[in-house]
Amino acid sequence: MNIRPSLTINGVSSNTITGLLITDLPPISKPLQRTLIDVIDGRDGDIITPLGYSAYDKPVKIALTYNYNIDDVIKFFDSKGIVTFSNEPNKYYRFGIYEQIDFERLIRFKTAEVLFHVQPFKLAVDEEELAVDVNTNPINIKVFNAGNVYSRPIFSITGKGTVNFSLNGSQLLIVSLDADNYEKIIIDSEGMNAYSVDNLLLNRRVTGDYDNIKFVGGSNTVTLTGDVSQFTIKNYSRWI
Repeated sequence: MNIRPSLTINGVSSNTITGLLITDLPPISKPLQRTLIDVIDGRDGDIITPLGYSAYDKPVKIALTYNYNIDDVIKFFDSKGIVTFSNEPNKYYRFGIYEQIDFERLIRFKTAEVLFHVQPFKLAVDEEELAVDVNTNPINIKVFNAGNVYSRPIFSITGKGTVNFSLNGSQLLIVSLDADNYEKIIIDSEGMNAYSVDNLLLNRRVTGDYDNIKFVGGSNTVTLTGDVSQFTIKNYSRWI
């Protein structure tokens, strides 16, 4: 049985938009690997330096059917955040829609194309946040990256005083918290930002090496030293 293609933007399914049809979803593809290529006179071949994966566009073809409301369709696609395509129901992408959508064509011919500009990595829809209540020092936590590429997690530390963060045996961060009272800090390793639960930037509270906070595929060990009462982590599995 054929299942009608669909997509979900920030938790809202295209199937809930009256009169909107998703007629064609983008194929599952791998992002482009950016490279720097150096050619040196007198040397055979060249030197290729990987520079990471590029963001790219995923085209989605849409159509209108009976009882559509064009304002609802425009509102649905005037968005950014996370999107899940029905041909990859267990993964989501971070996206933005930046190219103009030809809604005039959509109204006249009942078809159009929407370009989702997606970041190169996708994450698991149903992967739960790891939450660990801790009462030992040092704290060793096993984290399993089930994906096929390294991940850059978001984690939080609730504690006080100086907390040291190590990954797979290498100390990477020193976190300075209130010396007398427990407080929570959230650290986004990919965005290289630290902030409070109220979104107040706390970058000056964290020093060290963000670049190497990468969970390799398989098992990883996080070690924390200091007065820590709780540690949480998410986005620890990632795919290309």
